[in-house]
Amino acid sequence: MLNIRVGDISFKARFEEERAPQTVAAFRTMLPYAERLIQARWSGESGWIPLGEFQLGVGIENATSYPAAGEVLFYPGGFSETEILFPYGRTCFASTMGQLAGNHFLTIVEGNEQLKEVGRRIVWEGAQDIVFELAE
Repeated sequence: MLNIRVGDISFKARFEEERAPQTVAAFRTMLPYAERLIQARWSGESGWIPLGEFQLGVGIENATSYPAAGEVLFYPGGFSETEILFPYGRTCFASTMGQLAGNHFLTIVEGNEQLKEVGRRIVWEGAQDIVFELAE
């Protein structure tokens, strides 16, 4: 399990180890991971963490363009920059290049009722601190 904090809002997430084993294993090496979450530009009701040219060393696995709220994606780059997508509502993952598919590697299992508040904050208050760390 993983703890995710966006500002003062807490979530628990499950690693999708069976469906995205390479992405999960590589992301685990980065923990704890802290960054800023901003409103996605092209994907609808999602926050994103732009990672530029960063390479996690994984390919496409368990990829989707339509994650549900709380289904966190890692996009390893290619047509667009590397990024983490944090859906809080209706999402179609995309960039200026068009529709993308990212690796669904985390699923929020506790705190889902707070996802809309994350969306409200990143839209109306701007970038929010986000921290991913292993649950004890």
